Amino acid sequence: MKLQFKSRVFSLPGGNHFLTRKNPPPFQVHSLPQTLEMVTESGHSKRPMCPSCSKPTRLCLCTRLKIPCLPNSVAVTILQHSLEKKHPLNSTRIASIGLQNLSVISVSDVNYEAQFLIRFLNSNLEIGSHILDEKTPPLIKDSIFDSNADVSFTIEKYGANCPIQNQDLSKLFGSRATIDDIRKGILVKKLQRKPLNGSSEYQELEEFEVAVPLGSVLLFPSENSIGVEDINFEVKNLIVLDGTWAKAKRMYNENPWLKLLPHVKLDVEKLSLYSEVRHQPKAGYLSTIESIVYALKAVGEENSEGLDHLLDVFESMVGDQRRCKDDRLRERLSNCD
Repeated sequence: MKLQFKSRVFSLPGGNHFLTRKNPPPFQVHSLPQTLEMVTESGHSKRPMCPSCSKPTRLCLCTRLKIPCLPNSVAVTILQHSLEKKHPLNSTRIASIGLQNLSVISVSDVNYEAQFLIRFLNSNLEIGSHILDEKTPPLIKDSIFDSNADVSFTIEKYGANCPIQNQDLSKLFGSRATIDDIRKGILVKKLQRKPLNGSSEYQELEEFEVAVPLGSVLLFPSENSIGVEDINFEVKNLIVLDGTWAKAKRMYNENPWLKLLPHVKLDVEKLSLYSEVRHQPKAGYLSTIESIVYALKAVGEENSEGLDHLLDVFESMVGDQRRCKDDRLRERLSNCD
């Protein structure tokens, strides 16, 4: 996986030229050191922070891990809503310090348009007239964004089809051969478009590029989801959406490529450990780390004890938040006396 941010400026349809802005240097992604060296939080707060778990020093989660980072054989890819990262109860931070084979991709809402480029990893399939009719623009080859893309499409806010492209995603993805090729492995790139000052020009930002290998499944409850026990192939990569239920549904709708992956669901009726400090729609709606742990167990991941320990760390983090809420309540009550 690689993350890179680029910026270009183009004219919207109707203009007669393209304006190109020089690309800035690639954004360098550095791995955070897995140490207990503390850094100072930017902004108004000067609390020392742990660079690994992003928690204040006094609430650091790293020291609570009693076992080495788990070498999970089934990879985990977390698509994390951009507003979720700094939430004090976000549980992806526990997966980040507790699982070796993990990727976290930041995903933003589409507020104008987003362009998706898909390249097949295990096929030379040429998508042609058997999917697209003569009235459909050439979305597959000769894209102005990436001439190597096998599939290219644009969506608007909440996943609506872009009327300018006059595209039909159901037809684009309607071929059984196309779906089979996508499930053999793809490389997905997302480009966000934003208009500039109400003009006919827009800015283009590369948000993410992620490899989705053969054997990937999406953990998401939908009408097409099956139980983990009903999977008839080896699961090699578990994709999880991280955000509130509303944010997760929006990410799902604004990333149509996810709908082409096999969907799995967990048959869990227990209440989340979140239930006392963060609203859950109903029983069975779990935190990200709980979902990952139960799903990895269901697909046969070894070291069940190590996975359970991650839930112990999560429970301790929830306990911290509960105590903070109680302390704030007592402080307000004392001020009212």
